[in-house]
Amino acid sequence: MGIIFKQSLRNTLIIYLGFLIGGINTVVLYARFLKEEYYGLVTLVLSTSNLVMPLMALGIHFTIVKFFSSYDKKEQKDRFLSSIIFFPLIIAIIIGYFWNYFHILIMKFLSEDNVVVENYTLYIYIVAISCAYFEVFYSWAKVQMQSVFGNFLKELYNRIAVMILLCAVYFEIITKQEFVIYLSYAYVIRTIIMSTYALKLYAPKFYFGVPDNFKEVIRYSLYIILAGSASAIILDIDKLMIGGKDTLSVAAYYAVAVFIGSFIEAPSRAMTQILDPLTSKSINEDNNEEVVSLYKKSSINLMLVGGLFFVLVNTNVTELFKIMPEGYAGGELVVFFISCAKLFNMSLGNNRAIINNSKYYRITLFNGLGMALMLVYLNKYFYYDLNYGTEGLAFATFLSIIFFGLFKTWFVHHKLKMFPFTLKTILQLTIIVGFYFVFNYWNFNVPELNVYRFNISPIINIILKSVIIIILYMTVVIKLKVSDQINDVIKRFIK
Repeated sequence: MGIIFKQSLRNTLIIYLGFLIGGINTVVLYARFLKEEYYGLVTLVLSTSNLVMPLMALGIHFTIVKFFSSYDKKEQKDRFLSSIIFFPLIIAIIIGYFWNYFHILIMKFLSEDNVVVENYTLYIYIVAISCAYFEVFYSWAKVQMQSVFGNFLKELYNRIAVMILLCAVYFEIITKQEFVIYLSYAYVIRTIIMSTYALKLYAPKFYFGVPDNFKEVIRYSLYIILAGSASAIILDIDKLMIGGKDTLSVAAYYAVAVFIGSFIEAPSRAMTQILDPLTSKSINEDNNEEVVSLYKKSSINLMLVGGLFFVLVNTNVTELFKIMPEGYAGGELVVFFISCAKLFNMSLGNNRAIINNSKYYRITLFNGLGMALMLVYLNKYFYYDLNYGTEGLAFATFLSIIFFGLFKTWFVHHKLKMFPFTLKTILQLTIIVGFYFVFNYWNFNVPELNVYRFNISPIINIILKSVIIIILYMTVVIKLKVSDQINDVIKRFIK
């Protein structure tokens, strides 16, 4: 686990710095500089591009991770990369040819209140193809066990670009209408940087031939593209469904609450960057003992770290909403449901990587499609039929992730005889629940303090409470030896 901790630590720092900048963008800058309608427009453009991206990527980014380490000779690796690298471009050209149809489809889905999207659907296409090739070259770097720079571009670059562009809007260098256009260009530049870095790490000699297992490669890609499309639906369909019923402002409010609730998953995203290729390598080498070890260790470590941020987020969320404009307040339940779903997902460790890289990878398609269908149905039921508002969308996401997460856990246990949970899992869950109930209903009685007519009392309250929670939480998990890896890391720092 040495290489995992080393790169995961760097990735975690990058991701949380990204979340910090993203939090400033979301809580302060978007709400004040761009206003709700255009923030909702940005949310809709990015969410729709995320739905289109898997079709363009054709699952190649997952295919690289699965198969690259299975080849022994450089020529085999080069034939493999040469045979798949241009597939996303071909798909992008086909989709681009029929883009007018997609444009009409998008506009039909939205309510009449959201006609402002009319002039921006082209940028959905630009962002989608940029993200598709970014993921391809990011995977190219990951199989060289180099995930940090790509993670920086994925998690930090975007938020810095957004912050710069929002400041440009504030100082009237660009208009609100031009914001989406320049943001799209930023995604294109990011892809060019990533491709340059990946090719520097590993520059293949291009062949016109294909690897011996090309049929297996194509079969895997087709399964993964469908599974990836289903995953994209899971992530972003709720935001699009808001656009089909309510105004873009509601989408902006919901996006903020989801962002806050998703804050806890940063360690998972960091560790996944290096866990995926390591899991693939272990499976390709039939090293089941190592796979089981990675499964259990990633589960408890992610649950431990994710649990800390779950407590920090949910015990401070009311104070956090006090900092924002009035329309954004009241999303506590959305944050709670989303963060619960994210925490459960983290507790599964590298479950997804195990399935994706095993001979049972086909189940990801049925799992993804089933989850997407369940989510769409529950979204429609809670949001449209019962009018439960955005809380209904968040609850639908929670139910879908829990149900199919349990299914994936059962499947890996049934087929591969691996299980992520131990008695320490119950201990860690008890700690999380205990800290949540102790600190959720208690705050410092900080008098109202204003700086330039901005009330900073909630910020002081959040900082003071968070310091106490972090110290007590880490003391408890270290004393109870919940994670041997965390205790070892702490001992190194103490020495």
